[in-house]
Amino acid sequence: MSFSSMEIGSLFDVKDKVVLVTGGSRGIGKMIATGFVRNGATVYISSRSAKACADTEKELNALGAGTCIALPADMQQLSEVERLAKELGAREKVLHVLVNNAGAAWGDSVDDYPDAAWSKLLTLNLQRVFNLTQKCLPLLRAAAEQGGKVGESYRDPARIINIGSVEGTHVPGHETYAYAASKAGLHHLSRDFAGRLGYEGITSNTLACGTSPLNYALMAHTLETTGDVITAAVPLRRVGSPEDVAGTCIYLASRAGAYVNGATIHVDGGSVVAKPTFVPKL
Repeated sequence: MSFSSMEIGSLFDVKDKVVLVTGGSRGIGKMIATGFVRNGATVYISSRSAKACADTEKELNALGAGTCIALPADMQQLSEVERLAKELGAREKVLHVLVNNAGAAWGDSVDDYPDAAWSKLLTLNLQRVFNLTQKCLPLLRAAAEQGGKVGESYRDPARIINIGSVEGTHVPGHETYAYAASKAGLHHLSRDFAGRLGYEGITSNTLACGTSPLNYALMAHTLETTGDVITAAVPLRRVGSPEDVAGTCIYLASRAGAYVNGATIHVDGGSVVAKPTFVPKL
């Protein structure tokens, strides 16, 4: 064992890694992309809006350390998923980290919930995650081979990081049927990947995210309540920050997280383990 490998700089180093973040032009995806760029990675971001991708590319490149490259694609379309993987393969020989973040949500009452919501969300949040991962396997396998041989004392694996939700691990208080079901399916798909691809040196893990700045205001409006009531249900009494989600992804992508495979990590301040009978004073 090298004691230098136990230093923070070595444990959490993602410099020069090639990363693809879908839905990377805004929200949680942009938070994740920012974290990797700031720490020296080459980060490809994708979303269906070419302008949003270009704006984020310019913004993140101004931050320095790493590089951000825009590859717009409409993840709802299989042909666009195939094109994205092909264009990435034309630019890079390996893909160290695939962050499957692109997704959509839909809230409505059980009486009015439309069939279109199921088609859209199950396709984008679940099926296209499988499709893109499948198409990126040659690049992920190349990264895994670069990381060492099976049976060596340490092998740097390629990583798949799937952005799930706490709504995929417990029944939410509001009505998001297709969204919750699609995220539960994603969590299981991630474990399926872990059990199969782990033998090839590719790990697969999931972040079950809770309330973030992105959905904080929306939840308050949907539930017709105040932000204080929402955060009161979180034991840590705050919403998630960019550092929370980006830091967890960097952990999983670095030496520190190299032996984590098939995990669902709750990045939610403890909301899913909050005591339902405990009502804190606001």
